[in-house]
Amino acid sequence: MTAPEPARERILGAAEELFAERGFDATPTSKIAERADVPKGLVHYYFAKKVDLLAALVERLPEETVDRTAVVVSGDVTESLCRLVAVLDERLGSSAVLSHLLWREADTHPAVRDALHGRFDRFVEEIRAVLLAARKGDGRGVDSAAVLLASTLSYRHSVYRHADEESPARVDLRPELRFLAAALDAGAG
Repeated sequence: MTAPEPARERILGAAEELFAERGFDATPTSKIAERADVPKGLVHYYFAKKVDLLAALVERLPEETVDRTAVVVSGDVTESLCRLVAVLDERLGSSAVLSHLLWREADTHPAVRDALHGRFDRFVEEIRAVLLAARKGDGRGVDSAAVLLASTLSYRHSVYRHADEESPARVDLRPELRFLAAALDAGAG
């Protein structure tokens, strides 16, 4: 027999489900407590304000950092980027509903927007580090390429669950990653 999930986690799970179904503003904390099967006061014990639930949900997104030894192929930028994108897509794909929910709420909640901006900056740094390792320290164009790829991945992850099969949010990025690698090799940036 498994132990029951801690109350804080049940509250966060309920908030994620209800915010996705109804939106943040249309979800009262009483409904979150009811879905989590906890007293309403416990929601406020863990989260003083309802917006604190959103901040805690940002923390539930998967880590941006990757094991670089598993993705970097020294001297092969295309393969390194393909491996990196695969790892990031897998991680963020596991939280597609949460990711979409947070992107939607970022429009009206500065704390969520700030947290997502911070995540984006960490994506840029992670991509930059992989590019530098794959290019054996050659930094020409790496900053531009990192921002471009982070923007692409952020877009994909923010709309993926609503995209049809032909959408750029769902297509294989290998051709674009080869193009990016070739541009870096040519000294673009």
